[in-house]
Amino acid sequence: MTLRLRSLLFMPADSARKIAKGAELPADAIIADLEDAVAPSRKEEARSLLVESFQALPADGPLRCIRINAVHSPFWPDDLLETFAAAPQIYVVPKVESAADLQRVDEQLEALERKAGMSVGTVRLLPLVESAAGVVNLPEIARAGPRIAALAFGAEDFAGDIGAQRSRDGWEIFYARSAVVTTAAAFGLQAVDTVYTDLADSSGLAEECEAVQNMGFRGKLAIHPRQLDVINRAFTPDFNEVAGARRLIAVFEAHQRAGRGVCVLDGKMVDMPMYRAAQDLLARAENGSKGECRN
Repeated sequence: MTLRLRSLLFMPADSARKIAKGAELPADAIIADLEDAVAPSRKEEARSLLVESFQALPADGPLRCIRINAVHSPFWPDDLLETFAAAPQIYVVPKVESAADLQRVDEQLEALERKAGMSVGTVRLLPLVESAAGVVNLPEIARAGPRIAALAFGAEDFAGDIGAQRSRDGWEIFYARSAVVTTAAAFGLQAVDTVYTDLADSSGLAEECEAVQNMGFRGKLAIHPRQLDVINRAFTPDFNEVAGARRLIAVFEAHQRAGRGVCVLDGKMVDMPMYRAAQDLLARAENGSKGECRN
């Protein structure tokens, strides 16, 4: 099943109010965070609150996700055991560095699904790559199993891991971003970009969304509701783009039926890669909010 993951909004797992509010927002997914947003002393309480909060949500609305603690911590097994009753569609696994990290989570999820009488693989995994080791091991992470819903990149931890200073232009993370999006494409997965930490800088967020969308990313993590509209607009093709893609497809297919290969449209050569890019754009438009493209 192809998931729509343009905007994924983090919120504390121990705040029922924020989770309920998040379910009413235009995010494609909400992520109840048991990792960074919850102090060690509150993990157990947060798991219980999270289950109650998710069970109170309507069946429709954003995808329900839970970020567990990293598999190198002592918290993650209980994160799964105690929140499975919340029926999340995706578990976000932070600081993934190898396929083995995901396989440990997969094994426990399989046992929980079997016990609940669910089909194995019902719950998906979203690995969050945040280290040099994770970037180096991206191919094995991407092929870790059919639960993998997408690949997500975490720039802040990655920059700290390699000893880089974060900058506005992001050159210190350019290689890692390229590796994530290239690996995702190679394995037929969606790539989700890192958070934008300056909540007051909407123009900067829009610029970054445009840049990573052009790189091939199809979604972005969010840390505040005000970021959602900017992100959704950036990752939803507009009417002019859709019209252009439809025109290109029609012209190219007409040439193909006539037995010709490449063609010229508006003075530019059109070949199979451009045709496939136009098809991808239409698919993204159809998968946008309520099936509509933006103005």
